[in-house]
Formats: sequence, C-alpha cells, structure tokens
Amino acid sequence: MNLIDDLNYRGLIQQYSNEESVKRLLDSKTTVYCGFDPSAGSMHLGNYVMISLLKRFQRAGHRVVALVGGATGMIGDPSGKSSERNLQTKETLEKNTASIKAQLERYIDLSDPEKGILVSNYEWLGSLSMIDFLRDYGKYFSINYMLSKEIVKSRLEAGISFTEFAYQILQSIDFYHLHHEYGVSMQIGGNDQWGNLTSGLELIRKIDGEGEEVECMTAKLLLRSDGKKFGKSEKGALFLDGKLTSPYALYQYFMNVTDEDAIRFLKVFSFLPREEIEEIARDHFANPGARIGQKKVAYEVTKDIHGEEAAKEAIAMTEALFKGDVRSLKEEEIEQVFDTKTHLEEGILLEDALIALGLASSKREARTFLQGNSVLLNGEKATDPKLPLSKDNALYGRYLILRRGKKNYALGEF
Repeated sequence: MNLIDDLNYRGLIQQYSNEESVKRLLDSKTTVYCGFDPSAGSMHLGNYVMISLLKRFQRAGHRVVALVGGATGMIGDPSGKSSERNLQTKETLEKNTASIKAQLERYIDLSDPEKGILVSNYEWLGSLSMIDFLRDYGKYFSINYMLSKEIVKSRLEAGISFTEFAYQILQSIDFYHLHHEYGVSMQIGGNDQWGNLTSGLELIRKIDGEGEEVECMTAKLLLRSDGKKFGKSEKGALFLDGKLTSPYALYQYFMNVTDEDAIRFLKVFSFLPREEIEEIARDHFANPGARIGQKKVAYEVTKDIHGEEAAKEAIAMTEALFKGDVRSLKEEEIEQVFDTKTHLEEGILLEDALIALGLASSKREARTFLQGNSVLLNGEKATDPKLPLSKDNALYGRYLILRRGKKNYALGEF
C-alpha cells in the first residue's frame, strides 16, 4: 500500500490542491512541511495528528520540515476563531516556542537534515521590514482574493483587524522561503488552514512562475462519534506535556471512547499496519465487552507520546484501581491517577471524611455505606464511622484513598 492509499484508509486526508500532482510528487523523495502555532506552552492531541502525519511521511522516505511560528505567533492565526486573539508578550512567545520545539524534537527524527529539519519563522520574518513586506510580497495579494478566503469571510461581520487579515500573507512567505531554502514542495495542515495553504501556492507561482510544482494537502478535522471536537475533554485540551495531561489521564481518555471511535482512532493515531488493525477490529466487535479496541488504542497512543514505560505504568495503575489494590501505587502515580484532592484535617472521623470527599451527602448516608461494606480505605474494608484518620494511617504519610462501591474514588491529603 502506498502512502496516499494508507492515509486515505486511516481517514486522514480531507482535500488536495491537485491530487494527481500530489501523488506525482510523492512518487520520489519530497520535502514536506507543517507549521505549529506557539500559542500555548504545550501542543495538544489535535496537533499530534499533524505530527503523526509528518512521521508517516518520514517513514515513507520523505524529508520533513517542522516549523514553529515564532513570528506568526506574535500575530495570531484567525483560522477557526470567531474573535480577535489576545496578543501574547514576546517573552511568553519565546518560552512557548522553545517548549514546542522541544516537543517536536521528541517525535520527529532530526538526526539527519536529509530526514528532518526544525525551524522557527522568526529567523526570516523577524527581520522583514514593513516596506519590504509590502513591496516584495503584499503586491501579489489583491484585497478581493484575500476577502474570498473563508477564514476572512467568516470574520467580516464580527470584525477582523489588519493584523490578523494579513496573517495569510505571512504564512505564504513561510512556504515561499522554505521552498527556496530547503526545496519544500508540499505543505500540510488542518482543514481549517486551507485558505492559508493555498495562498502560499499562489505566492510561489506568481513569483516563480505557474510551472512551479508545489502543492498542499489538508487533514480532516477529527470528531468523536457524538460530533464533539476530538482532543477535547470536559476539562479542556489533552496536552502532550505529561505535567499538564498525565500519561494515565491520556490512557483513560482512550479507554473511555466508544467502540466505533476506538477503531477509528487506532487508524488515525497508531502506526500499526492495516492487516493488524483489521484483525483487532474483528476481535473487538466479536466481544465488545472485552474492550480490545480501547485497550489497544490507549496503549499505542500513550506509548507513542510518552514512551513504552509510561504506557505500561498507565496499564498497571488502571488495573490497580480496578482491583482496589491502591497500596501498590507509587506516590507519584497517586498524583497522576487523582487529578483533584481534598485537604483533610488531622483526626477527622471516617464518616466526616466520606462527606468531605463527596462520597456521602450526610453522616447517616456515610454510616449506611460503611455498614453495607461498600467502603474501602486505602484498599482495605472500613466499617467504623468513628475511625480517626491521620498521617499515621495515610499512604506515604499524606494520602487517604477512599472508594465507595466499585468505581467511586476520592483522594484526601493531610
């Protein structure tokens, strides 16, 4: 299976500037680039779709260029935004740019410039004067052409500043610069980037001539089966930084997707061959209760983002909670498993702790749960409502893990 067929099988391609030309470019070694916005200190799971695309191009023998928007991040991409972005300080952007670069270095093979290159567009846009910007590039963009772009049209009623209006020109300059500096012939991006990507093609062809073979391709916007944007949880984006979204939290996200999404995400995120994915799908739907698809996609994504050891630890933590064996958890693993914790006073009674941690609504209800043997304290059955709790009976001298029933866990801390 060639690269394009594989990407189509995985549901990754939305549209091409010219399908036949893209396929022709990919028949031999081609240099492909994708840009990443340093609007935050960490990329999220949606960004990882594009990172994984670059990895697929690399594995197919192509060279990739990962670009961090050190300059364009100062402006703000209007794509997919209904209102003007808040401009970040230069110091914040420099910090974010360094963080995004470090993340890209983890995932993309940069051991050889013939395989991969990492750049920031501040290198060439940072020194571009307004006169040069208007004289050398602005003259190639008509107002009518720029207004026709969906990213601009969607903002006309609410209003768009000249700053964000001109963003598409800056991204076009990136493509032009990389085409001449590194021989980039194709740009990829999310489908909301279509207007920016095609503007880059126009600039190159207007300056270098219509015969210049450059193309672009966009990836589909991934949605869950319920229609919600992929990569978003109730608490916000799922970040690639393990300090912001722990490996355990990432693993749990995929463990809780629907059966259909489990197989779909396995295609999108994993590097497993088609034959293996089809076999997993058959086994999964033959016995959905075994959650074969969820377990496989959760492991593969966590492994690829955080490493094999972190993925195995996430499995061990999941099993420990399922079995109620919380004493086997390491101190740092407890922090991962419970994203919220409640401070408890020394000497608090067990019945009061159940209320404080939200596991019971009253002392009467707490006693009912305790008498019914449905409460575990640090993995062991607890029945005495008047049991005083302190650091002496806490895990690692700090933590109290209470479980009511099979799934209701809460963490208290002294």
